[in-house]
Amino acid sequence: MEFIELILINKLDGVILKYPHTENVDGTVCITGHHLILSSRKEGVRELWLLHKNIDSIEKKENKPSGGITQGGSLFLKCKDLKIFQLDIGSTTELNLMAQTLENLSSIQDPSLFYPFFYRHMHPIVENGYTLYSVEGEFTKVLATEEWRVSRVNQNYSVCNSYGKAVVVPKSIDDETLVAAATFRQGSRFPVLAYRHNNGAVLMRAGQPLYGPKHRRCRPDEAILNTVVAVGTKGVIYDLRSSNLISQQQNKGGGTESNSNYSQWKIYNRSMDDVDNQQQLLESYSKFIEACNDREISSDKWISKLESCGWPESVRNSLHTACIVAQHIHQKAEPVLIHGTRGEDATLLVSSLVQVILNPDCRTIRGLQALIEREWLQAGHPFGSRQRCGPYAAAVARAAPTFTLFLDCLRQFLEQFPCSFEFRQSFLITLFEHSYASQFGTFLCDTEQERESRGVHRQTTSVWSWVNQPDEMPNHLNPLYDPTPNVIWPSVAPMSYVIWEELYLRWLIEQHTEVREEQYRAIRTREQQLRSQAQQMRRELLELAQQYYSEDKVLKDK
Repeated sequence: MEFIELILINKLDGVILKYPHTENVDGTVCITGHHLILSSRKEGVRELWLLHKNIDSIEKKENKPSGGITQGGSLFLKCKDLKIFQLDIGSTTELNLMAQTLENLSSIQDPSLFYPFFYRHMHPIVENGYTLYSVEGEFTKVLATEEWRVSRVNQNYSVCNSYGKAVVVPKSIDDETLVAAATFRQGSRFPVLAYRHNNGAVLMRAGQPLYGPKHRRCRPDEAILNTVVAVGTKGVIYDLRSSNLISQQQNKGGGTESNSNYSQWKIYNRSMDDVDNQQQLLESYSKFIEACNDREISSDKWISKLESCGWPESVRNSLHTACIVAQHIHQKAEPVLIHGTRGEDATLLVSSLVQVILNPDCRTIRGLQALIEREWLQAGHPFGSRQRCGPYAAAVARAAPTFTLFLDCLRQFLEQFPCSFEFRQSFLITLFEHSYASQFGTFLCDTEQERESRGVHRQTTSVWSWVNQPDEMPNHLNPLYDPTPNVIWPSVAPMSYVIWEELYLRWLIEQHTEVREEQYRAIRTREQQLRSQAQQMRRELLELAQQYYSEDKVLKDK
């Protein structure tokens, strides 16, 4: 297919662009295979470049007829990055041609036609982001314990098409056992290591067991899990589904682990059905964004509308579940296995948040990059399917803002622990934008297998290659960062949730993020000064006390 076949009009003069917080722009629209470009040379050169893939919804509104004849109208372009543009066009014919052209180009689904395959980075690449985070490099300390090994049983993606080529598994388990265990798990997602805490407790993840109505058993699967449980102790399995959903899945051949076959494990349910149900999560997100855009109602009704959509509750539930799992690992040193149905959404979300809580490395820019590589990209989160549409489009099968939910959870961490993260909010917003539409190939496709078959790593540039450049990295550094090795426990109380204004409301109200950061910085500087003064006073007091006792002793000796 040629792009020219989809472009019914490639240039149009006299288009007026309107969007919040800016003056109207009167200019020329040009359409390429990947971009809508609006250029104006009135009062200086102004340009807007919009990726077609970023367009979520196109609404057309014709002007009211004048003298029985309709003349032009407006196109409202609602984008996945939440921006809404209005293009005023004087001719009805050109209005219709522009609408159809943008509809054609924004509906392309073949990844090989997306912009990352045509984009060429203008500056030298210092690091290849696609090779930065290998399994061996990320689990160096774990592999040094002699308890774990890297298995390449999935080298050709023949065992599990949603896993990467390499996974970390118990060293005592051979590849034949892994192959057998894969037949017992949904999507062949057999148990693999996600994280090992400094006390030796581990976090593993998998797909649901195919227990079924006939109570199927799989000894290789049991062997993998029992290997990580010390003698005389028990591990913990968290099934991230409600009891009702588990029963439904069991009737279809799925289910949860049985107490009799997994006697070395305590099995709990922690419902995150709102996350694993893609349609429900997308609907919740759409209602939330709709409420964010509706600022004309009273504040009480607005807050009630925001809360009733379900999105804030999903954020709190995700954080709460992660805290519960992290407590088993950190406080009780118990190994934990988590899974939902396929283990590609709620499972990866919880696994990632647990690591942010427990592992300070995940709170750095490169550490977060590595976490996303391990727990999202290489672990098979289907970005291509999940990010196909945003909150404004008609629901698309398998689309869901799971990754956006993860970023919102990180935003809650930043609000509660502003000095514990190396990155600032702008980095999270950058990830949000590039996960939906980008010149980089990092978030293309559903799996590593698909990215390999389409040549993503060979023919596109990684977003990490760009972020890690010396002139780009400083833009995302948190000026308040003060590294701490401690575990951080987020509050999950309803009043602790904050609306991510810098993302959800950034096109509606003016942001003052830099002012707030400067206030934080001033407070922190003052705190450090007071601490320094207090320490100096303690030293002086100690010296005076020593001097006093010395003089007193001399007087007594006399």
